[in-house]
Amino acid sequence: MRDKLRAVTLAGVLVGWSAVAPRIPSRWHPAPHAAFGTAAAALARAPLGLRPPALWAGLRWGASAAAPVLLAVAAATATPPVRGGMAERVLPEGTVRWLLLHIPIGTVWAEEAAYRAALGTVAARAFGDTGGRLVTAATFGLSHVPDARSTGQPVPVTVFVTGAAGWVFAWLYDKSGSLSAPILAHLAINEAGAAAALAVQRERRRASEATGG
Repeated sequence: MRDKLRAVTLAGVLVGWSAVAPRIPSRWHPAPHAAFGTAAAALARAPLGLRPPALWAGLRWGASAAAPVLLAVAAATATPPVRGGMAERVLPEGTVRWLLLHIPIGTVWAEEAAYRAALGTVAARAFGDTGGRLVTAATFGLSHVPDARSTGQPVPVTVFVTGAAGWVFAWLYDKSGSLSAPILAHLAINEAGAAAALAVQRERRRASEATGG
């Protein structure tokens, strides 16, 4: 019972943090997010698997998951509806900082350390491997409700899609024994989408300038 209470409490804290984090001034990002995730993993005594041989296994699993993601993003970007959505997407200022700091450290590391390492470890102790993954997936999906509302995305779809991604990330972590596996997969999704949106918008700007639009 104590383990279950601990898991549910941590899940609640993570959902609460997702509502608070967007209010942190952008000039501080990504330090508070990374610190929060790191602290959560440390307090949960989560095995990170970031040393050999677990690291090598994680990199293999992560690369195997990242490759089809990159191909899928490249293929989707070639379709007019996706390109149109990317062209209209509002991107943050300071794209270099966004790509090199905000995404890998403030989003990917922070979320993988908090959700997969910390919550995944605590939830597995309380509910078993499959039950633990369900808890982490559900929590990960619910934590994206503020993002969906702020960007005008449908909340149920966002929760389902991010929850499904959370399940896959948790499975990669459990299967490989290393946090590097979900980190690579998560990084591929976020960075590929961001880079594709940047490329599409730059192409549109050049075309507009060339035609005098």
